[in-house]
Amino acid sequence: MRIFKVIAEDFLFYMAMAGRMTIFFFRAIAAAATPPYKISEIIRQLDFIGARSMFVILFTGLFTGMVLGLQGYHLLKNYGSVAALGAGVGLSLVRELGPVLTCLMVIGRAGSAMCAEIGIMRNSEQIDALECMAIDPVRFLIAPKFIATLISVPLLICIFGVIGIFGGYIVGVQIFDVSWGGYFQSLYDSVGWDDLRMGLWKSLVFSLLIVWINTGKGYFLHMERDGGFGAEGVSRATTGAVVLSSVSILVMDYLINALMI
Repeated sequence: MRIFKVIAEDFLFYMAMAGRMTIFFFRAIAAAATPPYKISEIIRQLDFIGARSMFVILFTGLFTGMVLGLQGYHLLKNYGSVAALGAGVGLSLVRELGPVLTCLMVIGRAGSAMCAEIGIMRNSEQIDALECMAIDPVRFLIAPKFIATLISVPLLICIFGVIGIFGGYIVGVQIFDVSWGGYFQSLYDSVGWDDLRMGLWKSLVFSLLIVWINTGKGYFLHMERDGGFGAEGVSRATTGAVVLSSVSILVMDYLINALMI
């Protein structure tokens, strides 16, 4: 009977956590959508999430495009279709690799930091102090992060796509002597509004997943099953947030593709 008790306790714990996270999500969306807005805090978060992620996005995007150009060239050369290299690089970046890899980089650099920041504030009872002063911690702490993430991540995805296409151009045109006109013409002919719309939807959905999961895991640090207090609790919650948000993005990527293709 002990195994059934453990299964029931796990089920009740995860259902309760799912309920808390759902309520937290709608509270954060409502706080982010209604004034007044803390402009200075939003700008600070834009700098932290967006501007300070630029280097890793540029670096990752450039080499992702170069790898796509290298692999695509050797594949298309066997079929005499190297002029379609631009189409392959562009579609891969706009529809799939751009949104997914950008968000994974943002999770590793900014998402983990958001979870740790909120978790430490919960750990040191700063969030409880805000509640005692009748300050809504969701509006004060979480709403600026939601707004900044929803602005920053789609822009970072666009930058990733542009620099990735440039990386494919370097390998395909400059190294393997593919016609630059054919490269950009195939890119222009293949990447249409439907592809851009899919990338836009993914960027918005992935942005919400990143900020929701990472801030939520930190906010409910004290309700973690194995004990959330202390340095170990913060590190465990941060690791769990990074893993959960990364897996959620991959699952949601498949679901969006299944619905929109």
